[in-house]
Amino acid sequence: MAADGFLLQAQEIHAGYGKLEILHGVSLEVSSGHLVCVIGPNGAGKSTALKAILGLLRPRSGRVLFDGSEITGLRPDLVLGLGLAYVPQGRIVFPQMTVLENLEMGGYIENNPDQIEKALERVYALFPILSERHHQKAGTLSGGEQQMLAIGRALMTAPKMILLDEPSLGLSPKFVTLIYDKLVEMKNAGYTLMVVEQNAAKALSVADRGYVLELGQNRFKGTGQALLNDPEVKRLYLGG
Repeated sequence: MAADGFLLQAQEIHAGYGKLEILHGVSLEVSSGHLVCVIGPNGAGKSTALKAILGLLRPRSGRVLFDGSEITGLRPDLVLGLGLAYVPQGRIVFPQMTVLENLEMGGYIENNPDQIEKALERVYALFPILSERHHQKAGTLSGGEQQMLAIGRALMTAPKMILLDEPSLGLSPKFVTLIYDKLVEMKNAGYTLMVVEQNAAKALSVADRGYVLELGQNRFKGTGQALLNDPEVKRLYLGG
């Protein structure tokens, strides 16, 4: 970990697509063992920030530091190998493959069968429903179960940190609550998490720290509770 105690730092990131710049100097920091959320309206640059961190989009300027090393613009497969996992938006699973096969795909960079077995045990302990349905095709699961599978697959590499893009998108209220309960459980088990989320109130209610982006720039930052209680944040982003 970096000497200043942050596992991840995105410093003054400028990034975009073609001639269009989306991020204008965004900075984000995540301490080890924390759950940090990034919120803001549609088009604020939340997902673009994730892509710039992961190497899916090369920043035009700025730096990304992870676990004490610079990873700015590094290829996503190399970033994964360093311990930074990603759960993309939209519950992306392999529908024709079983739950178990999907999880094994998540562990493809691990060559040790014992480590894969241990990772499976961790995932099944966190999501018992996946153990019960391990031979079921992923495409037959409910939306909430598919999201659990997508998160479980990211856990198969025993990552140091997990980035989640809109984990509650399109889920029923019951599954939104369940997914967030599981994220808190993961944090309590020692995982470091960064969540990009439209459901601002839900994300802030469980976050150690939060960032509000607007028009590709940092607008507010603070503890999850402080942002939840901030009158300006309430008025602008929480419908209060």
